[in-house]
Amino acid sequence: MNKNLKSNGLKYIEIFAYILAFWSFAVLFFESIISFYLDFKVVESLTALANILFLVLTILGRFAQSDAGKQRKIIIFDVVMLMLGSLLFIYQAKFVIFFLLIRQTYFILTFLIFRAFEGRFYKLLTDNPPITLMLSFLGVILTGTALLMLPAASVENKVTPFIDALFTSTSATCVTGLIVVDTAKYFTIFGQVVILLLIQIGGLGIMTISTAFALIMGQRLTLKLENVMHSMMGEAQSFDIFALLRNIVLVTLIIESIGALVLYFSFVQVTEPLRAFYFAIFHSVSAFCNAGFSLYSQGLVPFIDNVNINLGITALIILGGIGFAVIIDLYHYFTAREKGKRLTLHTKMVLVTTAALLIGGMIAYFISEYNYSMRGFGVSRRLLASWFQSVTTRTAGFNTIDVSLLGSGSVLVSLILMFIGASPGSTGGGIKTTTFAVLILSVTSMLRGRKDLTLMNRKISLSNAREATSLVTLALSIVLLIVFMLMMTQHFSFEKIAFEAVSAFGTVGLSMGITADLDAIGKLLITLLMYIGRIGPLTLIYALSISKRQGNVELAEEKIAIG
Repeated sequence: MNKNLKSNGLKYIEIFAYILAFWSFAVLFFESIISFYLDFKVVESLTALANILFLVLTILGRFAQSDAGKQRKIIIFDVVMLMLGSLLFIYQAKFVIFFLLIRQTYFILTFLIFRAFEGRFYKLLTDNPPITLMLSFLGVILTGTALLMLPAASVENKVTPFIDALFTSTSATCVTGLIVVDTAKYFTIFGQVVILLLIQIGGLGIMTISTAFALIMGQRLTLKLENVMHSMMGEAQSFDIFALLRNIVLVTLIIESIGALVLYFSFVQVTEPLRAFYFAIFHSVSAFCNAGFSLYSQGLVPFIDNVNINLGITALIILGGIGFAVIIDLYHYFTAREKGKRLTLHTKMVLVTTAALLIGGMIAYFISEYNYSMRGFGVSRRLLASWFQSVTTRTAGFNTIDVSLLGSGSVLVSLILMFIGASPGSTGGGIKTTTFAVLILSVTSMLRGRKDLTLMNRKISLSNAREATSLVTLALSIVLLIVFMLMMTQHFSFEKIAFEAVSAFGTVGLSMGITADLDAIGKLLITLLMYIGRIGPLTLIYALSISKRQGNVELAEEKIAIG
């Protein structure tokens, strides 16, 4: 009888949680409608108190259960949330509702994913990791869209149009940086923090976040999910998932903290300390995640001569762009004491290709922009601007020069660098440096009359060459299709549209000044490109092909003429 009472009590609490969550959502979004009929301040305060009361009941309910010891972590988490929520209530009731709504949404999602329908939904997702990756990104984007639509997110305290909120959320989650509204002037601190969180989640990678989430919830990873993590990180050998996730988070926090400290010394010279601290954190996270969002309306143009900002931002971009596996491999190489230690072929290929692209890009910008955006620059400023532009075009999106003034030669260089992008397992997009390197190796191998692809006394699998060719072909097809559709619907030059499209696909975020002037169709097309660019064309291929069964019949081989 006692058990039934407890079970029924928890059931009613759960039902109340759903009702309260929907009502809290309505209070946050539909202030104008509610205030027409009721005193909104009273409604807001009562809703905040109801959330706090619900959390108290939930904690007491968990204590009453026989397995309270097993739920110790959840109880501690709820107690911390209760304390923070109570403190926020003193400041403003709206923040309590938002803060505790996140907590309720978290537990509702865990129920739907892991427990509802006997866990079949979780099994369905883990059996098809590419689909899981696509849905996870979509879920985060839609959540971010809802939060950015809140009146509290805009300076004017109004609901942001859905298309603009969706575009901004996609740009942040896909670490792109393209904007349709001025981040610094349009969004409040709350809106900017939402963008920052989306950047961090998108930068770490949804698979990393979702895998950590599953492990925290006590779920065992399937072999398919482990294989996806393996390929995503570019690891050459097996690894401990727990150790990998710990290292990723640790590396991210250390690099972003050091980056923020370096940037702080420059920002504090032009603004008050607290604001400089916030700006330093925002730009450090945005740079390491290769997002390109800035709290300065002109981007980093005011800091074109600031060596600290230029080198600090570019260092963060490069570290974020080479990939977690490479950073961890380099750390082990320089700290390990065993003899015969060596870097993996993946690390060597990434470092060599990245260096070649950065130096080549810098030389190209130095020459091609002589009479355009860098006209009148001294040698030192030109060198610094060329270096920054070469680095940022590789998927970061910051700028110290006016991109709309770029000459045709620089636009071509930018298109190439943006399309190639960063490295596998990194915070950036594009077809990736290793894909580009494999294509170059395929060409040089053919010119030398060699059958195999070799690099640094190692043979590269021909399946890698097949994947690289498929990836580039699909990527080009998608970009050209979107460019064609944009040409049919938007009234801008081909150069500007092509630049915008490739920037979106490469998750770069640089623009020649047309983003805010795109109509609804244009914004949706660019949003789609940012999404595809971040999840990667190969994910689409695997998602479409994973359910196809291969036949056992082997057909006769016949050669055709090529070229």
